[in-house]
Amino acid sequence: MKNTFVVGTFLLIIAAFLGECLEFLINMVLARELGEKGLGLYMSILPTIVFLVVIASMELPISISKAVAEKEKAYHKSLLHHTIRFTTAFIVACLAAAFIVFPLIPVFDKYHPALPYLLLTLIPIIALSSIARGYFMGTQHMGKIAIANFLRRAVQLVLLIAVFKLFHFQADIAILLSLCTLIGTELVVFLYLFVLFLKELKQLKQKPSLPMKKASVLQTLLAVSLPTTGLRIFHAASFAVKPFLIKAALMNAGVVEEQATIQYGKLAGVAFTIGFFPAFIAHSLLIILIPTVSEAYAKKQVSSLSTLLNKIMAGTFLYAVPAVGIFYFFSNELTSLFFEKSPAAVYLQLLAPYFFFHFFVIPMQAFLIGLGLVKDAFLHSIWSTTVSFVLMYVLGSIPQLQMDGIIIGMNTGIVILTLMHYVTIRKRMEEPVGLRFQEIYNGKTF
Repeated sequence: MKNTFVVGTFLLIIAAFLGECLEFLINMVLARELGEKGLGLYMSILPTIVFLVVIASMELPISISKAVAEKEKAYHKSLLHHTIRFTTAFIVACLAAAFIVFPLIPVFDKYHPALPYLLLTLIPIIALSSIARGYFMGTQHMGKIAIANFLRRAVQLVLLIAVFKLFHFQADIAILLSLCTLIGTELVVFLYLFVLFLKELKQLKQKPSLPMKKASVLQTLLAVSLPTTGLRIFHAASFAVKPFLIKAALMNAGVVEEQATIQYGKLAGVAFTIGFFPAFIAHSLLIILIPTVSEAYAKKQVSSLSTLLNKIMAGTFLYAVPAVGIFYFFSNELTSLFFEKSPAAVYLQLLAPYFFFHFFVIPMQAFLIGLGLVKDAFLHSIWSTTVSFVLMYVLGSIPQLQMDGIIIGMNTGIVILTLMHYVTIRKRMEEPVGLRFQEIYNGKTF
């Protein structure tokens, strides 16, 4: 298992690094082609799209990977067949609901009228690709996941360059086509994953299999999917609300609406793009940690899990410190890649604590899911986000602080979330909270 974990992690990190490099280029293209206001509108609608993706996926990659990792291979065929039937019914229900709800969502009013209908195509694409992604995660076929993650960014960059270099459009059409590249990218990833998944299904049919009851499969999947989806919905909803909360706070502080939109565009499109860049390591760990922790905890291997957590925390510290150091001391050089003399340079410096703790939160969330503590992770997010949003609005509305106050609120929220995650994990593994930090510094974890 150790070799599989190391190789899988390495493949995911390499692919994620290349993907983040492409994401960096993608946002540079968007910044230059859409302009300040266009980028602000693009970044403002993106959280809504993320929310739709969360609903459509229903966190099947996590629940399927956990179930596959815990079940013997003989049960996989039956498990997947029931999952496909369940997902098909779910897609139909989601499409019906979307046709009713989408025309009522006011956020689409500022965009091309075709956008809501184009987003409907994401529902079946995301839902079906989630099945394949979850199966490959559970069987530790991380090479396929790595290629899919890389394709997502590579295809979008190619489409963006093709669209903007060959044609010139009005602002609303340019934003619409930029968002269409997201849909085209997800379609390519779906085709890649599902073709491989069908081949795996064909091989499973040729091997002896054991049946699982439909109710048992649904209970197994929903026991993870529902609380995890709730967690992701909360994250996506808070992410979707954040642009409007920030802009409302800035307007209370005396900033006009257009300027507030531009400032948020530079915060999300520039500072976040740079600051979240090293998180490809954390996200790679999340993908492989969920089935690994689930399998080890099911076998009661608490000692090995404790050792694994120590190594993950120490490894995260080793890359998080130099990363935030670079963000702080080279903020002007990094943000000038997007806009000259941008206030995003100051945003990037002030957000250094936020990015630092964010790198720890992601793998700890994988541990919480693997240890069956999704409900705790959900409650942690509610408390930390509530504190963060209150501080963001109150401090951001102060004319002397504005965006500085908003960032103070964000930093406070992530620190609270990190501490709650870590204490809860240690409590489940019945170890003193401070003991392992001491061991890390004494070099006993390597």
